[in-house]
Parts: sequence; C-alpha cells; structure tokens
Amino acid sequence: MEGGCRCGAIRYRLATGPVATRQCWCRDCQYWACGNASVNLIVPRAALQVEGTPLHYESLADSGHHMRRSFCGTCGSALFSEARENLDYLVVRAGSLDLPGQFAPQAVIWTDSAPAWAVIDAALPAFPRQPA
Repeated sequence: MEGGCRCGAIRYRLATGPVATRQCWCRDCQYWACGNASVNLIVPRAALQVEGTPLHYESLADSGHHMRRSFCGTCGSALFSEARENLDYLVVRAGSLDLPGQFAPQAVIWTDSAPAWAVIDAALPAFPRQPA
C-alpha cells in the first residue's frame, strides 16, 4: 500500500495492512479532520517507509499519551500520529492513502467527544473514550 500528501512532497509505503482501522472523534482528530472524525489505520511502526521529510506537532492527548503528529509542511496534509508510550504501532491517516476506500472503519472511538450532529454507525462497536 502506498500514500502521501496532497502535493506529493511526501510519499510512503506500508509493507503490511493495518491491525485495526478506527474512526476517531477525539478533539485532536477533529482538529486534523476539519471538525469531523478521522479514519485511522493502526500499523506496525516497522511497516512504514517514508520518502520526504514531514513536519511534526507534539502535544499531550486527552488519553494522556504524548502524541507526535506528522504532516506535510508544504500542503498541510495530515499523515501520521504516534504515541511516545506505544513504540510498536503508529497511526496512518486513511485519507492519505492512494486508495483510501480500501479499509473501512472497524470501530468508532472517543464518541463522548463527538458533536451532537455526528453520525456514528450503529453497526460498529463504539467506545466513549480510548479502548483498552
């Protein structure tokens, strides 16, 4: 699988598929998705190979994790997120894949942070915050 930013300055390849795919309504993801939920693929860190140099934004998430979010410094496309507390996996933003429709969400997380107008698929497992 391959993907990258909107302008093409950053490209990446994934050597394996995701271990999970989630729709996330946490406030941080809402900022990165312009007020909506983001769809995130959880992948082994070792599976990601990046060409180009993304910029990073670091913050403390509501989960208590120290997050580093990567994005293109030219076009602003959100690409990856990683927690300092989890060295085995990272998040790839599904919208940055060349074929973003190939992985549907398997669960919805942080539903307590979703706005009242949010549409949450009742067929998916839903969690009010970060699942264990």
